[in-house]
Amino acid sequence: MIRIAIALSLLIALGGEAGADQTAPRLKELVSVGSEVVRIGDLVEGAGDAADIPVFRAPDLGQTGSVPVERVMDALRPHGVGNLNTGGLAEVVVTRLSRTITNGDITERIARALAGQYGFGEARNLSIMLDRPIRALHVESTATADLAVAHLYVDPRTGRFDVTFELPGSAVARRMRLRFTGNAAETVEAATLTRSLKPGEVIKASDIVMERRPKSEVGGEALGAEQAVGMAARQPLRGGQALRRADLMRPQVIQRNEAVTLVYEVPGIVLRVRGKALEAGAVGDIIGILNIQSNRTIQAVVTGPGAVSVAPVTPIITASAPDADAAPPRIQ
Repeated sequence: MIRIAIALSLLIALGGEAGADQTAPRLKELVSVGSEVVRIGDLVEGAGDAADIPVFRAPDLGQTGSVPVERVMDALRPHGVGNLNTGGLAEVVVTRLSRTITNGDITERIARALAGQYGFGEARNLSIMLDRPIRALHVESTATADLAVAHLYVDPRTGRFDVTFELPGSAVARRMRLRFTGNAAETVEAATLTRSLKPGEVIKASDIVMERRPKSEVGGEALGAEQAVGMAARQPLRGGQALRRADLMRPQVIQRNEAVTLVYEVPGIVLRVRGKALEAGAVGDIIGILNIQSNRTIQAVVTGPGAVSVAPVTPIITASAPDADAAPPRIQ
């Protein structure tokens, strides 16, 4: 019974101390600052009149550091911040806020600067390659303005550029040299082969992927997937090659010297004779066919594998009314 009473007394005493701590200034565990210095108000909740007093130098922009609680207490003591509730912390973590400018931010801004001029199209179609890709740059978190072009040189023939930026409102950026050089190229979406093809081989959906390729590589002949699938290679094509219209042809369903069935059809009559293709052809092509029976060469339309057709020849007769003013015909 005595032990229970002692325990209750200790709990009451501790609770009283905790209650008192809750009203005292409280040390923060995680601190974020935007300036070069850390002030008492950044570290302590309820710091009162001492809140604006600087006590530490902040980490570099975008960096995080930690300070042992003992050092914090030593720094606060001369400024009359006492009865501090530390919450049992061992250290305080301080982060210096920043705006991060990445390699992607730079290339996107260069693309916008070039878009619509120097022979380039839209920014989203431009590929920007820097001579030396940058690591992340950290500037003040308050410097939210867009990068401004201070100097820009472009060679429209090669896409070579030299650009210098300024960042309004940033003292840090003024100390940097925001100059970048590299090459710009306009790109287009193009069907690209995933494997090599032989002449005449038909393209399947699994044979292509859509990739952005330099416009100079494919010109105005870049194909979409729906335009390429089902077509055949006109010549040997290598894997990784962007397809152009000139690279493809309709699949040839009849090969040269192949035996074919020649069909002649008029209402009520269908004639079929044997023939030999004198040239290869795709559906819809007109090719020369040797009629085996007559040994004559005729022109026929390819209708499918091993089949061609000959349309009946219909003479066209035109007549016109005699011209009243015309001279009578001369007798030869």
